[in-house]
Amino acid sequence: MRWRDERRSSNIEDRRGMPGGFGRGGGGLPIGGRGGVGVVGLLAILGISYFLGIDPRILLEGVSNGGGVVTQQEAPSRSPRGSQTATNDEMKDFVAAVLGSTEDTWRKIMPQLGRQYQDPTLVLFSGAVQSACGFAQAAMGPFYCPADQKVYIDLSFYRDLKNKLGAPGEFAQAYVIAHEIGHHVQTLLGITQKVNSLRGRLSPEQQNQISVMTELQADCLAGVWAYNANLNTNLLEDGDVEQGLNAAAAIGDDRLQKQAQGYVVPESFTHGSSAQRVRWFRRGLETGDPKQCDTFNASSL
Repeated sequence: MRWRDERRSSNIEDRRGMPGGFGRGGGGLPIGGRGGVGVVGLLAILGISYFLGIDPRILLEGVSNGGGVVTQQEAPSRSPRGSQTATNDEMKDFVAAVLGSTEDTWRKIMPQLGRQYQDPTLVLFSGAVQSACGFAQAAMGPFYCPADQKVYIDLSFYRDLKNKLGAPGEFAQAYVIAHEIGHHVQTLLGITQKVNSLRGRLSPEQQNQISVMTELQADCLAGVWAYNANLNTNLLEDGDVEQGLNAAAAIGDDRLQKQAQGYVVPESFTHGSSAQRVRWFRRGLETGDPKQCDTFNASSL
């Protein structure tokens, strides 16, 4: 991935090393809640939390949110500074380059959709963080908070993405950021607000289904970014697409449930199966057209 020539975004808020990741994010209620989980979903979450070593309350608070990849995070390393600091600085540089690319790309695309793009802020934290959507631990994985229009990520997630989920590579890492930026695009287009207004009128199974549609659309929008960024700056190298598709497959609900409990409960899915995530990410990658990402009116997912 040719990211070193990309413009670095200045919209980075580094809260690493701050107790609890507190900054100017403000308070608020946690994203989502427990109302849309259901009994089957609860059992699936308990199974996943047992396998990954995550406090199930964290997953219960995150399943109906505006985005986020759920996986385990380790506590920040206590090893001496030095090579780790250099690695983190390199990763921060990478994140700033990817974020800058998403800004440049969506600034061009959004006017075609009748909106102006507003740059989000990306917050780097370690261990835990306070957002306008509530307090979150790194175990939730990267997430987007529509209340403050910020993306939150603990960089240790990338270690887990490679070592625990089997999805290495720079483009796999970029896909994670682009997915969360996809949720920001949904917020700017009013999609997030419409989805949230529907939740109270839906059954738990229907809430899960609309959550899947929301997540798959964010996957597709991530692909739209990659297509257009590559068109503009020749961003992608051989093997990058495969890395991204592998990452999308690695975080499918069916694969995570199979690993966690040995069986799959489709009605409890909140992010989509591996095949669905790959399909919609690929659609964005191949078309570069956000209008092709209408998961809510698709005949099939």
